[in-house]
Amino acid sequence: MKFTKLVAALSFGAALSLSMTAYASDYKSEYKVSTVLGQPFPWGEAAQKWAELVAERTDGRINLKVYPNAQLVSGDQTKEFTAMRQGIIDMAVGSTINWSPQVKELNLFSLPFLMPDYAAMDALTQGPVGEKIFEAIEDKGIHPIAWSENGFREVSNSKHPITEPADLDGLKMRVVGSPLYNDTFTALGANPTQMSWADAKPALTTGAVDGQENPLTVYDVAKIETVGQTYVTQWHYVADPLIFASNERVWENFTPEDQEILKQAAVDAGAYGIELARKGTTADDQSLIKALEARGAEFTELTDEQRQKFVDATRDVYAKWKDRIGADLVDMAEKSIADRPQ
Repeated sequence: MKFTKLVAALSFGAALSLSMTAYASDYKSEYKVSTVLGQPFPWGEAAQKWAELVAERTDGRINLKVYPNAQLVSGDQTKEFTAMRQGIIDMAVGSTINWSPQVKELNLFSLPFLMPDYAAMDALTQGPVGEKIFEAIEDKGIHPIAWSENGFREVSNSKHPITEPADLDGLKMRVVGSPLYNDTFTALGANPTQMSWADAKPALTTGAVDGQENPLTVYDVAKIETVGQTYVTQWHYVADPLIFASNERVWENFTPEDQEILKQAAVDAGAYGIELARKGTTADDQSLIKALEARGAEFTELTDEQRQKFVDATRDVYAKWKDRIGADLVDMAEKSIADRPQ
């Protein structure tokens, strides 16, 4: 009897092994990974690190190929999430901003002046708020895998320093394709113009727009000071977390073992991206800011009193979008931030 059970167990194990081998043999020769920014931006570096770690940890069995500049959606970054749902894109390292038209909860990170510092951002992405947001993404047919970061978005322009809302009056500002950004800059007196990143730098070059808002790492790599963006204000008004994700059907086709490899590789690559996004912009490390100043950028860091004027000017926008995002989720976020480690 024991011998019979042993043979049965071995047979089952062999059958399972063969089944998993056959399952894995259905893998694509290449999985397309979309990003908006490629190397050497931290965003693109994180995506490339994911591909490298997956190749290394699967001995080349799984090949992720990064397609930067939103080229899989003809440069229209707001279509990336939908294209991934449809299977046009297999995977992506995407911006919460660009995916917010399809997942309303992602607008949370664009609520004006919700997050004052990196600890606040971590409290959201690494806590119950992050879990709720992943559930919302899952409900849309996309499998979220891990977090990374594009950084806090600061404002620059070619006209003058910005220290109070009145300094934005009439400025033509390039913003991303989200109604929340239109509302925020309109409330501040600016003239917001939505355009893709591919169109932004030419518009800044010609003076079609006066300013833009982006993380300092983007300002650095894109050398935006060379197109007249001399004045930079650090106001930490919103942040731009990134999400590693996969089309649900693509994800389900991987064996559980390979899913775990892909997930851990994404976690590790995400941590790498966060490190790059924050480098030189923290209270302890101002090296990037000093380097940009040496290239001609003029920095303004708001006092608490100055920042509060911007907060007050955008409270109606905050309240309007709190209802759209979901008051319960925003309340949870506010509590997580209030309880964050100091």
